[in-house]
Amino acid sequence: MNPRFPETAMPIALERLRADTPGIANRIHLNNAGAALMPRPVIEAMKDYLTREGDIGGYEAAGEAAARLDGVYDSVARLINARRDEIALMENATIAWQMAFYALSFQPGDRILTTRAEYGTNYVGFLQVARRTGATIEVIPDDAQGRLDPVALEGMIDGKVRLIAISWIPTNGGLVNPAAEVGAIARRHGIPYLLDACQALGQMPVDVEAVGCDMLSATGRKFLRGPRGTGFLYVRRSVLVTLEPPMIDHFGATWVARDRYELRDDARRFETWENNYAARLGLGVAVDYALDIGLEAIAARCAILSRRLRDGLAAIPGVEIRDLGPGPSAIVSFTVEGRQAEEIKRRAAEKSINISTSQPSSTLLDALARGLPTLVRASPHYYNNEDEIDALVELIGTMRG
Repeated sequence: MNPRFPETAMPIALERLRADTPGIANRIHLNNAGAALMPRPVIEAMKDYLTREGDIGGYEAAGEAAARLDGVYDSVARLINARRDEIALMENATIAWQMAFYALSFQPGDRILTTRAEYGTNYVGFLQVARRTGATIEVIPDDAQGRLDPVALEGMIDGKVRLIAISWIPTNGGLVNPAAEVGAIARRHGIPYLLDACQALGQMPVDVEAVGCDMLSATGRKFLRGPRGTGFLYVRRSVLVTLEPPMIDHFGATWVARDRYELRDDARRFETWENNYAARLGLGVAVDYALDIGLEAIAARCAILSRRLRDGLAAIPGVEIRDLGPGPSAIVSFTVEGRQAEEIKRRAAEKSINISTSQPSSTLLDALARGLPTLVRASPHYYNNEDEIDALVELIGTMRG
């Protein structure tokens, strides 16, 4: 049992949720860490809105749906226990993360603290800023189980630490970093804390007050089951008022005089005027859908399925589970002796099973430290059933036969 998500949580209505998921008729979808299957209400909300745009015009459809579009901020805020004025809706999580990171200022000697398993996109941002400003990047040591070590982090803190930025759940496996313990340290020392929650959101409860992050980036397409091209940025109110976005337009800032502008007083200063309203509505429906099920129930179901998958794979000779940490998430990474990850992905696709791979370059420091090749990545979600898990295990078993 995953101790963070007890299996005594309310059971989910699996058959109803599967009936809501048209994609299961076509594939066994175990690539939810890439892009989950959208539920029918999300798909229908987007289709209906696009039809309306075609019928009456884009601006007019947006005006007609203004209340529903505005309500997305309330839904996202409720999902992460934030205030609506702390939420900016973005095109994706990368832009959300970049808008927060590049709004910070760095000077020579400033220190950026991050993790060994940090996502490649984030890390190249660190490298660029270090090159431009003279800031340095330092990796927080891991503990004996492979998680970020809070004790080691505490020992690294001094007056030069400008930012702590970590991925809660890395892209290359089931590791769950102790985000709340990091938050407690950051708050105690008054250090900005940027949390990449892309792989956490939608498969487990996310509470920004409990975690203590100042900024959080997330996507809609993964475990939240929203559309691609959606994401959001959370910025704590006390931090928000100190940040100027790296880029602005006349939505995020009002042109008030010939030589002066004024930023919005909420997180939407990080947004731009034009966006995909159909996708935003889809994101809002996906958030409400997850809230209706309950994140504790979702987390418990994910723990059951991922444990079944790990146990099944581990029983096959030549299969090595590559996940680190206690209570791993619903991202299961593994290798098969004598088989390349891309071959396994291709063989699975031939059986209508969707899985993915994780390249060393996506988490380069971790790959170098552990000597990791390209990994196979399977990521079940609550709407999967046990037969689908067993189908992948059986396939891998035949590849070792």
